[in-house]
Amino acid sequence: MALAGLALLAGPAGAQSPTDPKPHTCPREVPADARCFTGEDGLGGFYWIALPANWQPATGVLVVHAHGGPADTGPARFDRGEEDLKRWAVTVRAGYAWVASTYRRGGYGVTMAAEDSERARRVFVKHFGPPRRTLLHGQSYGAGVASKAAERYGTVDGPNGPTAGPYDGVLLTSGVIGGGTRAYDFRLDLRVVYQYVCQNHPRAGEPSYPLWQGLPLDATLTRAELANRVDECTGVRKPAAQRSEQQKANLATIVNVIRIPERSLIGHLNWATWLFRDLTQLRLGNRNPFDNSRVRYQGSADDAALNAGVLRYSADPVAAAELARDSDPQGTLRMPVLSMHAIHDPTAFVELQSAYREIVERAGNGDKLVQVFSDEAEHSYLGEAQYPALFTALLNWVDRQDKPTPASVAALCRGYEATYGPGCRIVPDYRSQPLASRVAPR
Repeated sequence: MALAGLALLAGPAGAQSPTDPKPHTCPREVPADARCFTGEDGLGGFYWIALPANWQPATGVLVVHAHGGPADTGPARFDRGEEDLKRWAVTVRAGYAWVASTYRRGGYGVTMAAEDSERARRVFVKHFGPPRRTLLHGQSYGAGVASKAAERYGTVDGPNGPTAGPYDGVLLTSGVIGGGTRAYDFRLDLRVVYQYVCQNHPRAGEPSYPLWQGLPLDATLTRAELANRVDECTGVRKPAAQRSEQQKANLATIVNVIRIPERSLIGHLNWATWLFRDLTQLRLGNRNPFDNSRVRYQGSADDAALNAGVLRYSADPVAAAELARDSDPQGTLRMPVLSMHAIHDPTAFVELQSAYREIVERAGNGDKLVQVFSDEAEHSYLGEAQYPALFTALLNWVDRQDKPTPASVAALCRGYEATYGPGCRIVPDYRSQPLASRVAPR
C-alpha cells in the first residue's frame, strides 16, 4: 500500500493543467520593481512566482523553493505561498527569479511535495523561458523534499539515453534530512517519556490510544489545550522561579532525556501529536513506522524506573518501508549539493546532517556534498547575509567547478554584510556528530 494521496506527477484522475500565471501584487518585502505572478497547479495547490527587474532567462538564475512544514492536513492555502515569498524575499533581492508551490495539500508527503515543486518549475519555464541555471532550495522539511527531488529529477530519459535533469545545484538549509524513518524517531521518544512523566496526554479517563498514532482522528484536543497541559505538568511557560519543585523535576527529566531546549518542548509535542496523526492514520493506513521497543533512555534521575515504565512500540515493517520509500534519500546525487545548518537548531537537530552525509558517502557521492554550519540557535531563518553567500558559492561550483569550503562561504558572507546586514556566524571547522549521539539508537 503506497502512501495515500501521493499521486504521480501527472496528477490523479481528473487533474487539470496548471492555470497560466496571472500578475499579482508582490509582498512589500520583495523589491518594489519586481513582478509577481500566481496560479493554480491543477492538483489543488498554488504556485507563486517573483521576477527581479530586468531578469532575462538567457542570463538569469531561477531558484525553485521547497517550503517547510508539513502544514496541517486539509486543502492547500493560497496565502501560504505569499508567506513563503515574504520570508525568502532575500532570494529576489539577490537577483534570482523565484518559484514555489504550496504543495497540493497539507500533511505529510515528501515525494508528493517534490512532484509539486517540479510542476511549479515547469510552469515557470513554459511561460518565462528556460533559465541559464536552475537551483533547488529546500528549507527545513522542504530540505527533505529537495533531497528527494534532486534524486528523482537528477536525470531525464531521452531517445539517446538519460541526460542531465533540470536542476544544476541544490541548497539545503536547516534541513530535516536523512529521511522520515530517522528524523522523527525522537518525537516518539518524546511522547512516551512525556506520558511517563506527566500522564496527561491523554489524561486518565480519556480514551487511550497507542501514542504513535499522535491523536485519534475524532479527538477535539486543540493546540492551546495541549500547551496548557504541558504547562500544568512542567511550568515551561513560566519563569523558572515560578515553577514548583515537581514541575522543575518533570521538565528536567523530559528535556534531559530527549535533549531538546525548553523553548521547543511544546512545538515538538505538537508535531508528535498532529503530524503523527496525519502520517500514521491518513497516510499509512493506521500503521506504525516507528520503533522504541529496545531503546535505552538516559538522562533522568532514575533511568531504570524510566525504562521500565515507558510505553514500548514495535514498528510495522510495511509502514516503515512505505515511509522510507516516500521520504528517505538514497544519496544518488548527480549535481552539487550545499547545505547550511545552525549548530544549536532547536527544531531540526544538527546531527541530522551526519545522517545525510553518511547516506551520500555510502552511495559514493561524498564529493558532491559540502556542509556548512553556523553558530546560531534558530531554525526557520538564519543570518540573512548567509543566504546570498550560499547561492553564490553554489553557482561558482556549478559554473566554474570552484568547489566551496565552509571558509570560502564565510568569506563570501562577510562581503555581503554591507548589503544585507551583519549575521555571518559560520564556523568553518565544525563537523556534526553522528545522529546516535543525540537520539537514542534503535
